[in-house]
Amino acid sequence: MNEKSLKVLEFYKVKERLKDYANTGAAKDLIEKLSPYDNLYEVREHLQETREALKLLVTKGNPPFEGVYDVRQGIKMAGKGSTLMPGQILKIGAILRAARRIQKYITVSEDEEHFKIIEDICAGIVPLKNLEDEIFIAIESEDEISDKASSLLYNIRKSLKDKNASVRDRVNSLIRSYSDYLQDNLYTMRGDRYVLPVKAENKSSVPGLVHDQSSSGATLYIEPMGLVNLNNEIKELKLKEKAEIDRILAELSQQIYDNITVVERDADIIWELDFIFAKAKFGNELNGNIPNVSENGVVNIIEGRHPLINKKTVVPMDVYIGRNFSCLVITGPNTGGKTVTLKTIGLLHIMALSGLMIPARENSTVGFFTEVFADIGDEQSIEQNLSTFSSHMTNIVNIIENFDEKSLVLFDELGAGTDPTEGAALAVSILENLRKRGCTIVATTHYSELKVYALKNEGVENASVEFDVETLRPTYRLMIGVPGKSNAFEISKRLGLPEFIIEDARENIASDALQFEDLIQSLQEKKSKAETFAREAEILKSEAAKIKEKYEEKASKLQNIRDKAIIGAQREAKEIIRNSKEEADKILKDMRELERMGYTSSVRHKLEENRKKLKDRLEKTEEKLYDNKNDVGEELKSVKEGQEVFIPSLNQKAVVLSKPDSKGEVQVQAGIMKISVKLKELRASSGNSKSEKKKLKREAKLNLRNVSSSVDLRGMDSIEATYTVDKYLDDAYMGGLKEVTIIHGKGTGVLRNSITDMLKKHSHVKNHRLGEYGEGGTGVTIVELK
Repeated sequence: MNEKSLKVLEFYKVKERLKDYANTGAAKDLIEKLSPYDNLYEVREHLQETREALKLLVTKGNPPFEGVYDVRQGIKMAGKGSTLMPGQILKIGAILRAARRIQKYITVSEDEEHFKIIEDICAGIVPLKNLEDEIFIAIESEDEISDKASSLLYNIRKSLKDKNASVRDRVNSLIRSYSDYLQDNLYTMRGDRYVLPVKAENKSSVPGLVHDQSSSGATLYIEPMGLVNLNNEIKELKLKEKAEIDRILAELSQQIYDNITVVERDADIIWELDFIFAKAKFGNELNGNIPNVSENGVVNIIEGRHPLINKKTVVPMDVYIGRNFSCLVITGPNTGGKTVTLKTIGLLHIMALSGLMIPARENSTVGFFTEVFADIGDEQSIEQNLSTFSSHMTNIVNIIENFDEKSLVLFDELGAGTDPTEGAALAVSILENLRKRGCTIVATTHYSELKVYALKNEGVENASVEFDVETLRPTYRLMIGVPGKSNAFEISKRLGLPEFIIEDARENIASDALQFEDLIQSLQEKKSKAETFAREAEILKSEAAKIKEKYEEKASKLQNIRDKAIIGAQREAKEIIRNSKEEADKILKDMRELERMGYTSSVRHKLEENRKKLKDRLEKTEEKLYDNKNDVGEELKSVKEGQEVFIPSLNQKAVVLSKPDSKGEVQVQAGIMKISVKLKELRASSGNSKSEKKKLKREAKLNLRNVSSSVDLRGMDSIEATYTVDKYLDDAYMGGLKEVTIIHGKGTGVLRNSITDMLKKHSHVKNHRLGEYGEGGTGVTIVELK
């Protein structure tokens, strides 16, 4: 896409704001290179990755990018076999740790929503846990190597500590011995060696090596001969320490070099994810949404806002073009918002085509344009000696030479800067030529001739920015289908122009012209309202379809979970009964053995009676598994394939798939499962209609829940907060949420303690913990539900 339009529409300002949400310089470089993608697949793919990142932020909090820095230079040096500095190695370790944590961060269970694009990106991550651990064990900070880095380093530093203690004891002894010859009774260091501050006149009284003197020359810093050997030993140990540190850094650098391909790939993925999540955070800050992208150039922006204007003052606008018309002519007074409207349309398209969320309502649609041309603003050039008209005409010539049917063209004050009659005629000719050649056009103008052009031609529509005559101020609202009406008489009257002058002016204009303008405006307003209602109905229909699809999917999932739970419970119950029977048979077998060892026949008779009682009790227990409290229908003697039956044990209808086999079992389709049941367990399906309707009704209520993943308690007292959390946990549990966030704030800790005490006893809570860094810290509690 041409750089001129990106500059005129201020896309670079959007990118500068986007950079604020990136953690690394590498991600900021990706943002700097960001521009609209040149094919529809890439646009939708990058919008989808932004949507997935936003969902991850909402459901799981910030990704684990803590401690991640731009270490491209360090990786480049490692790739050449250089020995890295501790800080560079530490930052590479942070990249490896973040890559490993990201894999865990995006992992979801089978029944949760997957994040296909981000999961595909993360599939290239190869964890290097051993190297990561070695780095963090060996290096404590950018300028400190840990004692744990190697046993040799530990021993050297221990020896250094002991040797320094010995030297200090020896120095203190010498200070006492030479106290009369010293400037001060203390020691100091010169070049890592312990020295004493000796008065210059007492130099001969303290034998040793002179290392330094004071600026005045009154003090000499002398290393006593008794310390020379000890200082030499310390110096040797420090040299050994440095050599060992160099060896450790070289070894870690070599390991990074050996895995350089994996390190580079992991780092590239981390920086790409940093870029993607920056897009999501920026879009969330804008209260933006992911737009639909139309391949045929249809534009339908709902409540669009300019992203660089303060959210509290910007006026949302609705813009639609591309269905019944491809050219929109906007009229209205100066400072009324026409230019802002043009810039908003252009900038929102550039953002969307670059994979960014746009500040507009959900279900907004942008067109896929390979080029956006913008002739906006006064670009008069003194150096080139071009007038305003010449400057605009130069831009228009460039647009005409380079546009195609996949272009969006934005004209501000088309034809201005020259004679009105000639300018209007030229503007109409330019618009008509571009429109016939298939491009999409939005143009602003003051010329009435263009209003007439829009009225006469199919495929062209009028629009205006609203002006409040009462306050003499623009409202900045865009009204499509309504041409801008001249308000000169009303404005002049309110500003104090005498009535007789206004009346004379009215008489100079034909009354038919005034009536015609009023009639046209009235008709256009009615048409605009009808189109607005139609668009709103279409949007509501689309939203309803999405909600229906969403809850049908939830209903299916809950039904599957219910089916699995019931089948599992039945299997568990059967297993318990089977084990009980086996245990009872074993007991009876043991009793018979005892009888053979000397019991009488009367005892045997009694044992048989007890065995029969036990067997009858177990059979009754087994029958209760399949008994329903109410009459559930007539017992079936035979069934045929395709027949609908009712299974009381599952409280569900099923379809017969096969005839009874030799064991009297029938294969049926119950929901999504194929199972085998005994013929005697089947009932006629009509007998359970009432109970089943009740159950389905109850399930529908559950499926219609839309539960937030968090609840905010700030400002509540303990009693109100406890009640709110209890009700919220019930809703979250019934809504199928696995993990929720309770926001209680930090404060004095009273509210947090009350909530913690309640969570310990709550039946839906599986586990709970305070938030970690990036989740809200001690100001939130993360609850895992059963």
